Amino acid sequence: MACFTRKVERPLELRTFYAGVSVGVGGLLVIVTFLGLFLYRRKKRNRLSPVLLSRRASSEPISSKKDPELGNEHYGTQVFEYEELHEATDGFNASNEVGDGGFGTVYKGKLRDGRTVAIKRLYENNFRRVEQFMTEVHILSSLRHHNLVSLYGCTSRHSRELLLVFEFVPNGTVADHLHGPRACEEGLPWPVRMSIAIETAQALSYLHAVTPPIVHRDVKTNNILLDRSFRVKVADFGLSRLFPLNVTHVSTVPQGTPGYVDPEYHQCYQLTDKSDVYSFGVVLVELIASKPAVDITRHRHEINLAKMAVNKIQNEELDQLVDPRLWRQSNSEVIWMIRQVAEVAFGCLQEERDMRPTMKEVLEALRGIEGKGSNRKKGAEADDAVAKDDDRSLLGERPPHSPDTVNAEWESRLTTPNASV
Repeated sequence: MACFTRKVERPLELRTFYAGVSVGVGGLLVIVTFLGLFLYRRKKRNRLSPVLLSRRASSEPISSKKDPELGNEHYGTQVFEYEELHEATDGFNASNEVGDGGFGTVYKGKLRDGRTVAIKRLYENNFRRVEQFMTEVHILSSLRHHNLVSLYGCTSRHSRELLLVFEFVPNGTVADHLHGPRACEEGLPWPVRMSIAIETAQALSYLHAVTPPIVHRDVKTNNILLDRSFRVKVADFGLSRLFPLNVTHVSTVPQGTPGYVDPEYHQCYQLTDKSDVYSFGVVLVELIASKPAVDITRHRHEINLAKMAVNKIQNEELDQLVDPRLWRQSNSEVIWMIRQVAEVAFGCLQEERDMRPTMKEVLEALRGIEGKGSNRKKGAEADDAVAKDDDRSLLGERPPHSPDTVNAEWESRLTTPNASV
């Protein structure tokens, strides 16, 4: 009997041992299963489609503390249904394309209320594009300036695609007219170029003066639209930054278009309002030279237009930079203005940002050049009128006015430019 008892106790010990092992293995399997499920769901989340990713992002409230660029949930503008914009562009038909940039394609469309609009369709609907989309919506819905393109509305970021609806600006870009498909044989006349420079400076000066200041970060001739009267509409705020108050710079990865990017920003990763000033300097040189900012077909030392311009101005070889058509068509007053604008561009293109003027100073300088140029022209016209009167008197012809009147008029006109200069 004792022997039988010993035989019974041994299996109980084994069963206890095996039960403990089973529990341990089972617990380990549960842990491994949960760990595997966690890794699988994390991997799946990272592979979510762009649309689902944007929807997930849109379900979370945006806090200005997380990223001041994104603003808040309120769009501040009309929200369009995707179907209406799809219909307005005839299904985003290629025949309605009017522009193509680094972030999206722009289509001409007609809304159901009859308005002709430009509809910007972002290439990708991922988190980065959602960020740029909300930046542009937030900035443009809060700004009002006659030299900034007007935002009419957008789709919700819950939409299957991210679309922005703008006023339609029918006359292409400054780049189109200087060296693109709309460039004519005669080229843009100087007064139009001067007006473009001043109006673009007005828009940028306004951006830098609002609270909080805005740095455009992608100033270039492709982003300066023109209406039928060649009035400027600065566009494309996808890369813009709302600049915190009371700071000298923002540290951020350089973004922009080759040929326009501030070299100090590129080297030090420090964005300031002077970065826009540098880019605007390149725009001024384009207006003078009618050449693109980067052209690999040029001599290797002249591929970058900004560097070429600085070199030509320093070596007093401006005639080799200026569009030859401007020299041929211009009088002495216009040539004087071109030289002065080149000097402003030279200041904007200084590599050290502290050496560059502010946009407000640039604007004031350009307005002063235009005003003095007009006065110089009036003075020259007065000189021409006096010379013609002298010629008539030599030929025995009677002047149309009395000598006293002619002299008084001539003196008043001549005094104006001398005082201005």
